[in-house]
Amino acid sequence: MDNNENTDDYTIEPAGPKTALVSIIGRPSAGKSTFLNTASGEKISIVSSVPQTTRNAIKGIVNTSLGQLVFVDTPGLHLSEKKLNLKLTKIAADQIKESDAILYVLDSTREHGEEEELIADMALPFADKIVIAVNKIEDPRADVKSSRAFIERKFPDFPKDRIIEMSAKEDRNVNDVLRALYDLAPEAPHLYPEEFYTDQEVEFRISEIIRGEAMNRLKNEVPHAIYVNIENLKMVNENLLKVFAEICVERESQKGIVIGKGASMIKTIRTEAEKTCREIFPYNVKIDLQVKVDKNWRQKDFVLNKLLTN
Repeated sequence: MDNNENTDDYTIEPAGPKTALVSIIGRPSAGKSTFLNTASGEKISIVSSVPQTTRNAIKGIVNTSLGQLVFVDTPGLHLSEKKLNLKLTKIAADQIKESDAILYVLDSTREHGEEEELIADMALPFADKIVIAVNKIEDPRADVKSSRAFIERKFPDFPKDRIIEMSAKEDRNVNDVLRALYDLAPEAPHLYPEEFYTDQEVEFRISEIIRGEAMNRLKNEVPHAIYVNIENLKMVNENLLKVFAEICVERESQKGIVIGKGASMIKTIRTEAEKTCREIFPYNVKIDLQVKVDKNWRQKDFVLNKLLTN
């Protein structure tokens, strides 16, 4: 038989596009939101030193020549029996099961205690689709050797090429993490147009911007006792969006803290939120911001269900 015959029967088809839904898991303040913002090139998640800043599973989209990665920034898992924390943990657990790949962000600056054990145990059944990023290597407190020892203990025989030392803050080895995730991504049509970097609604993004500015300024005083309610959005013209919003707190005493002396705190939160909005949206955003008391809202199912609806 002539070796040159029927060569068309053996034509290799080009590989299709790669697409993956990727869950980011890790302890509170491990750097998950920082990674998401760095990888996508846009401010998507709140970045704060306050644990459990992220409450919703937030999508950030990375498009490269290798394909599309749709990231979901799950809430930092935290040991607590409070209703809010239990709901946050359920969001993370459900998201892990549905993902094509998982990015486990490990904070190299902290000891790996009970919370880290919980996360590792939750992730272990899905080890075949995990990439582990040992984060904050730029920090003088980083103990990468200890982090690697923890990984070896919890994930025996885990592939070395899927353990990557990273600084999300300084954008070091972030591309290596992305490449490892692309290796796990299946061939599938893209979920979003290439110009998209998030699927968040405008109302949700603005509420998160306001909440982030508040949390970064209130620090340990009332951060977990607040949520933001958008009362109304009005497009005044093509260059101006008017937003009527409320920062809701649990107690009357917290209201004064958020307002600040001479309304200085609420003014700063509003001004900085408007500034951030200008960097994101193609139009100006003007915010009318008030403070409201919603007593014990963290124990109210109807409030939690509204806040945690993805």
